[in-house]
Amino acid sequence: MSGAGVLEVLRPGALTTVQDLGRVGRAHLGVPRSGALDSPAHRLANRLVGNAPGAATLETTLTGCAVRPDRAVVAAVTGAPCPVRIDGRPAPWGAAVRVPGGAVLDVGAARAGVRSYLAVAGGVGVEPVLGSRSTDLLSGLGPAPLSEGARLPVGPAPGPVPWADAVASAAPGPPSDELVLPLVPGPREDWFAPSALRALARGVYRVSAESNRVGLRTEGPALERSVRGELPSEGMVAGAVQVPPGGEPIVFLADHPTTGGYPVIGVVPREALAAAAQAVPGLKVRFVPLGR
Repeated sequence: MSGAGVLEVLRPGALTTVQDLGRVGRAHLGVPRSGALDSPAHRLANRLVGNAPGAATLETTLTGCAVRPDRAVVAAVTGAPCPVRIDGRPAPWGAAVRVPGGAVLDVGAARAGVRSYLAVAGGVGVEPVLGSRSTDLLSGLGPAPLSEGARLPVGPAPGPVPWADAVASAAPGPPSDELVLPLVPGPREDWFAPSALRALARGVYRVSAESNRVGLRTEGPALERSVRGELPSEGMVAGAVQVPPGGEPIVFLADHPTTGGYPVIGVVPREALAAAAQAVPGLKVRFVPLGR
């Protein structure tokens, strides 16, 4: 298993993309970061198969995917809990498993959460674009989302698979009752009515079905602005809570644009965004302003 191999895509699922840790340090050039939405789950999957944290994995959305390696590989599935099968036989989720060459590795539909992560020893070896193998759905950078019949190269296995016990079971699961998002107020809080931040903290919001890798859209009370007109386009970061004219907040995720012209009432710290990546449509969202 020391040589490179190929994964043949048999079932691409609703949306499966190649992701690593993203294109870091290029926002000033207009290049978004992208990368795995649930970075801890991505890192854990790589850890289980002995990869470096930045190795590319497959990020599935709700319905999983199925692939067939042309030679034996070690694989692991983390993130949203889901059934895992090898040639129809149950295999463990959250643990390293050996997949024989020619066998079908099926990552099933998420039982909770939204996104699962499939890592193979050696990583998905598609060609990097601007230093990353990540698919960016907004800019179009990186490989296309998986399609049936696609063949994905696998890099050489890094070495023996490390021993791990109960690692995945100790990881936090997807939010079930509500998604709690801490919020650092600003930088355009002054564009809103004095009561807007209080309304955001007290309002009942829910995850919109229109959410995607660009942003977590919410449905709930509209936030009132005190300044009308357009805001000159300015830099955006992951976690920025942008409020379009309709007044319902959008939390920017990994594929967000690098600039935007709608005011940002606050920013969700990056470490809280992994939970947002696993928030299913209809889930209650609660914003908690920090330092207030």
